[in-house]
Amino acid sequence: MLRRLLAQVSTQRRRRLFTPDSSWAFRQCSSSSSPSQIGSSTFVEQLEDPNQSTQTNPQLSSTMSIDRSGLYNPPEHSHEPSSDSELVKHLKGVIKFRGGPISVAEYMEEVLTNPKAGFYINRDVFGVEGDFITSPEVCQMFGEMIGVWATCLWEQMGQPNRVNLIELGPGRGTLMADLLRGASKFKSFIESLHIHMVECSPTLQKLQYSHLKCMDEDNSETDVEKRIISKLSKTPVSWHATLEQVPTGLPTIIIAHEFFDALPVHQFQRASRGWCEKMIDVAEDSSFHFVLSPRPTPATLFLMKRCKWGADEEIGKLDQIEVCPRAMELTETIAQRISSDGGGALIIDYGLNGVVSDSLQAIRKHKFVDVLDNPGTADLSAYVDFASIRHSAEEISEDVSVHGPITQSQFLGSLGINFRVEALLENCTDEQAESLRAGYWRLVGEGEAPFWEGPDAQAPIGMGTRYLAMAIVNKKQGIPVPFQ
Repeated sequence: MLRRLLAQVSTQRRRRLFTPDSSWAFRQCSSSSSPSQIGSSTFVEQLEDPNQSTQTNPQLSSTMSIDRSGLYNPPEHSHEPSSDSELVKHLKGVIKFRGGPISVAEYMEEVLTNPKAGFYINRDVFGVEGDFITSPEVCQMFGEMIGVWATCLWEQMGQPNRVNLIELGPGRGTLMADLLRGASKFKSFIESLHIHMVECSPTLQKLQYSHLKCMDEDNSETDVEKRIISKLSKTPVSWHATLEQVPTGLPTIIIAHEFFDALPVHQFQRASRGWCEKMIDVAEDSSFHFVLSPRPTPATLFLMKRCKWGADEEIGKLDQIEVCPRAMELTETIAQRISSDGGGALIIDYGLNGVVSDSLQAIRKHKFVDVLDNPGTADLSAYVDFASIRHSAEEISEDVSVHGPITQSQFLGSLGINFRVEALLENCTDEQAESLRAGYWRLVGEGEAPFWEGPDAQAPIGMGTRYLAMAIVNKKQGIPVPFQ
């Protein structure tokens, strides 16, 4: 009997029938599925009844139909080598998996902070040998002036004996190192600090550890948890991936220098049907290109919020608008922490005190490149909307006040950078003097330095008016220096 059954099974025949109108077929997937993932017709897989002849009875009495229309049909495998980087493959995979484009914000976040191939994650991108230069890398005086500001705020806070000093996106750690050296004479301030570095890049964390001259504290004879100490100031240092991970409950001073400009932005373009979000898709030639979303996206809520803050005249003359939900949310987190714990935050970045239009840019080896060209090899950034930061802070808490923005030139000048450069010039070599003057101009000047006599390509370009400074502080502390 068993042998007979096996023989019957072995004589079964399987066949596929294309049956778009078959009553046995299940309903097809919705039209929202990707055309590349769904065949042009539905097919069913059918098993014949071995006890019934298909020659004498074409109408099968018992069939089993399986709808495979919603299954992913992978493309034919190719053995041709691909020149795409791992990040490019990942981005294309995300777009293909979703069956449609991704937002500019998603693209920007992947390019900058993808755990395996993000621009910031596995390399040192700062300085002359990197892709761009920030103010702390230009001259020691920048970090020293930030130290003056932090010390003045600490005094306005009532000189608390324990303070969380937080830096968002610390780069190489140059700013914090210069801050600690510059403020070293104010021993009570230095002794009150616990430094918290908010950094997601393991590579940059190692550089920061080195620049702050950190070491593990020797407390083997006690039960106290081991700490990392900066030999520059003998203050404890901790690292965190996000601001939310930094402990609360202590008065807080937050420094955010060129941090907001790297937060992902959503871009919207005015079209005949209204505001449409710009998205990024894969073209027929496998390159990335911009497309417009056919329908409202979740980020549209933030666009509406931003337009509510802006004047009708300001919005009416724009064809493109950038909004940064992450900046709004981060500002709310900062304002709530300052409201509950006391203290203040200093934000310095390039941007506008108003609605930002199309400002997204890519920099590779100190040159501007296409934002979609070889993602992961260039820095992406966008202008900071300082007006949006102000509204976000003021709406979330009545206990904080927002001051500025003022230009970086005004900010540094009021803190005494002019006197500092004169003092440094009195005790330096000719080569050091030239470097100091060039660095000073980059921090406070505008355009090319008028005193430059070297090659035009190396002329110092002033950032004094391009960069803006804004402070968010607890109202109990009054107006911070130098925003009076």
